[in-house]
Amino acid sequence: MIRGSCLCGDIAYAADGALAVMTHCHCSMCRKAHGSAFSTGAAALAAEFRWARGAARVVIYRSSADGRRCFCPRCGSVAPNPSADGRFVFLPIGCLDDDPGARPLAHLFVGSKAPWHEISDDLPRYDAYPPGFGVPENSAPADGEASPPQPGALRGSCLCRRVAFAVRGPFDGFRNCHCSRCRKMVSAAYASDFTVAAAELHWLRGADRVRSFHLSGSTAFDTSFCADCGSPLPHPLRLDPSRALVQAGALDDDPGIGPTCHIFVGSKAPWLDIADALPRYDIYPP
Repeated sequence: MIRGSCLCGDIAYAADGALAVMTHCHCSMCRKAHGSAFSTGAAALAAEFRWARGAARVVIYRSSADGRRCFCPRCGSVAPNPSADGRFVFLPIGCLDDDPGARPLAHLFVGSKAPWHEISDDLPRYDAYPPGFGVPENSAPADGEASPPQPGALRGSCLCRRVAFAVRGPFDGFRNCHCSRCRKMVSAAYASDFTVAAAELHWLRGADRVRSFHLSGSTAFDTSFCADCGSPLPHPLRLDPSRALVQAGALDDDPGIGPTCHIFVGSKAPWLDIADALPRYDIYPP
């Protein structure tokens, strides 16, 4: 049995059989929906999948004519998504509580990968889907356009584009975090984020659509997300409100820099192999 749950625990589920077709997806829609460099998903047979709790809470956002995204309305974690034909349920692997046994087979949509992320492993790469692999979903956000250019600032937005923001540097602490909380938060292999001065975070639209969540029992673990599509969004740091945390996957512009290290590698996902040469720390750097 393979179990999974959202960050707040309101939604939980399990699959009894082996998972199939585990892949990393680098399309812009997945980056927005997860706020990360890429998403990782796999399919379970619908007959072997069951909700443990919270199925009625799942919010569905229609990301395209044929696609949809599911998420928890309390914490924003991505939730399982049944296939259109009802045969499979697609699971966000970053939210699993158990080692699925399966391992990633390929990188998809590398033609639209984040400019600040480098793929370092030897898995096969495809600009879109591999030949004969399903029906592609448009890799561009479906609703609205990016905000007008902001001189001297980086633009960002959620998947549905109802929320948009701009940040100005300097940017600090651009890191890949592998802790279990961050994996649940972005529902991916790890979170890639950096901080800016809170005064340099400007909401361009949709500030009233931003929802915040504080993880019970934690000192300072917070997250924010769009109420309509669930995409992770910037938020002030609880321990230092003068700084704001920005999920790099939410950016519309190239920051011109990339992550400088991996942190909390001591609790990384068992299904992920770190192949790049960035420094690694079991917890925080000294």
